[in-house]
Amino acid sequence: MSQPPPPPNQPPPGGFGAPEDPPPGGFGAPQDPPPGGFGVPQPPQSPPPPAQGPGYGYPQPQNPPQQPYGYPQQPGYGHPNQQPGYGYAPTVPLGAQGSQGGGRKGRGAQVWIIVAAVVAIALIIGGGVWYANSQGGDKSGNSAAGTSGGKDGKGAGGGSGSGDAREKVPADTGAKVLFQLPMPVVKNDSSVQVAGSWVTDKAYVKSGVAEIDGYDPDKGTKLWTIKLPGPVCAVSRYTSEDDRTAILYQSGMPTKDKPSYGCTEVAAIDLSAGRKLWTESARAGDDKISFGNITQSGDTVALGSTSGGAAFDLATGRTLWSPKPGDTCYDAGYGGGPALVAVRKCGQYGARQLHIQSIDPKSGQVNSDYKMATGIEYASVVSASPLVVAADVGDSAAGSGISDLFSIDIKSGALRTKISLPAKTYAARCDGITQTEACTQIVVGNGRVYVPTKEHEGSAGGYGETNEIVAFDLGTGKLNGQRADAGDGYTLSPLRMDGGNIIAYKRPPYDKGGQIVSIDGASFKETKLLENPSAESVRNAERRFSLDYAEIRYQNGRLYMAQVFADKASGAGDGRYLAVAFGTS
Repeated sequence: MSQPPPPPNQPPPGGFGAPEDPPPGGFGAPQDPPPGGFGVPQPPQSPPPPAQGPGYGYPQPQNPPQQPYGYPQQPGYGHPNQQPGYGYAPTVPLGAQGSQGGGRKGRGAQVWIIVAAVVAIALIIGGGVWYANSQGGDKSGNSAAGTSGGKDGKGAGGGSGSGDAREKVPADTGAKVLFQLPMPVVKNDSSVQVAGSWVTDKAYVKSGVAEIDGYDPDKGTKLWTIKLPGPVCAVSRYTSEDDRTAILYQSGMPTKDKPSYGCTEVAAIDLSAGRKLWTESARAGDDKISFGNITQSGDTVALGSTSGGAAFDLATGRTLWSPKPGDTCYDAGYGGGPALVAVRKCGQYGARQLHIQSIDPKSGQVNSDYKMATGIEYASVVSASPLVVAADVGDSAAGSGISDLFSIDIKSGALRTKISLPAKTYAARCDGITQTEACTQIVVGNGRVYVPTKEHEGSAGGYGETNEIVAFDLGTGKLNGQRADAGDGYTLSPLRMDGGNIIAYKRPPYDKGGQIVSIDGASFKETKLLENPSAESVRNAERRFSLDYAEIRYQNGRLYMAQVFADKASGAGDGRYLAVAFGTS
C-alpha cells in the first residue's frame, strides 16, 4: 500500500497560520473553482513525495500566533516565568485589608494573609497501562451538565449542551463545501484578531477586521455587517436563548504611532437581527479599564482585568458592578454559561493566591470560595457548572497551560478531587495567562471530563499516528474506563456536549477529509455525522485550521472552521481562508 511521507521535524514555513501554498487551481479561489466545483471527489491521489513536506495527520508543531498589532502586550503563551507584564497584578503590601468583592457584594471583608497551602490529594496516574486495560463504560446515561451551557445560555457556537438535544444522523454523511470566506485585508505589517464564531438558526456569524458579519448558513452570502471603530479583542463563547451575545473591542484602529487603544469597549450584539444593542465601558479613576476576558451567564455580561471585574445587564447595558477603589484583590476573569465563576487574585506575583468563587450573576454576591494553593499564578475555568478549573501547578504544564484539573463543589467551595493531566500524555490546552475561558480539546458532561490523549503510534501494520478520548470521573478523579479510539491516521478532539453525547472532530490522515462524530456518553460508541471531501484542494484548505487555535463549530449538520488571526500576508493570496463551511445534503 502507499506509504505517507515521514513525520515533520519543523513547523510549517512562516510559522503558525502560514502553511505552504496550495497547488495551482486549488482551494484558494472560491469565485473560480476547479472543474467539477469544490468538494467534488477526485480520483485517488498517490501520497506526496517526502520532499513536499509532512502529510496531514502527522504531528505538526504549531507556533502560537503572532501577537496582533494593537493588542495589549501580554506574556507569551506557555511562558509563565516571564517578567510581570500585562495580566500581572501590581505589587501591593502584604497583610493589606482586601474585600472579596472587587466591586461585588462579598461575604464581608477578610484579612488578606498569604499562607502556604498543601493539598493532600492522591494523583491519578495516566498513560501507558490503561491503553490495554481500560474496561467498558458507565451505563447510567446521565444527562450532560457541562461547558456548553444550560437554560441560561447556549454553548459555544450555539449548541445547547444540556437536556436531550441531539444532532441528527444524516442519510448521507458525505459532506460538500458550502462556502469559503476570504481573508480580510490587513493594511499594517502585523496580525489582527478576528476571533468570534457563532451559529444561529438564521446565520453563521464571524468577526472580521473591526466588524462582525452575518452570513447565510448554507450559501455564505453576507446578510448584515456591524462596523466597529477598532479590532475585536475577545468575545463571549455563549449566547442567550434569543441569540444575543457580547463582545470586547478597541475604540480605534491601531497605528504604528498608537499601537493600542486598549480593550475598553463592551457591546451586546443581536446575532439574529444583526445589530448592536448597546456599548459601554468601565473606569478605574479617570481611565477606562482595558479588559482581558468577557463571558456571560443568563442576562449578565462579565469582564475581568488586572484593575478588577465589571458586569453589565445583557438587555440594557446597565452596570451591575465595577471595581471598587482600594481593593487589593481583583477579579482577573470569569467563566460563564449555566453559572458565573470568578477567578480572583490576591497577593504579589510569586506569592499569589487564587480564589475560585461562585457568584450570583445579578448581584455579584459570593456564594462559595475555593482557595487554591499559594503560588499558582493562573487558572482557567473549564466548566462553570459542574465547576472544573485547570491550572499549571509548579510550572509543570510544559506549555499546555494544564498540569492539573480541580473538580470543585460549586455550593460549598470544597475540593471534590484533583486530576493530574501530564502534558506528555494528554492534549488538552488552556491559556490561563491571557484568558480565563480559553481551554480547547476538553469538555465536561455526564459528571465526567473528556480529554484527548497525545498522538502516538497506530496499530501494527497501520500508518500514521492516532489517539483516543478518555473520561475522568469528577467525583473520584479516576479514569472510568471509557475510551473512544480515533483509528489509524486520525486524531480525535472533543468539541462540545450534545445532550449526553460528545461531539468530536477527527483530524484526518494526509489523503482523507476530516470527520465529525458523535460519541455516546454511555456506550462510547462512535457515530459518524459528517465526512469532508478527500479532494486535494479541500484537504489543503482544511489542514490550515489548527486544533489549538482555530474555531471549530458543528451545528445542524454543518461544520464551520475559522481562523482567529488575520495578517497582511494572509490577504495576498496565500490560500488561507477566514472560514470554510461544510455540510451534508
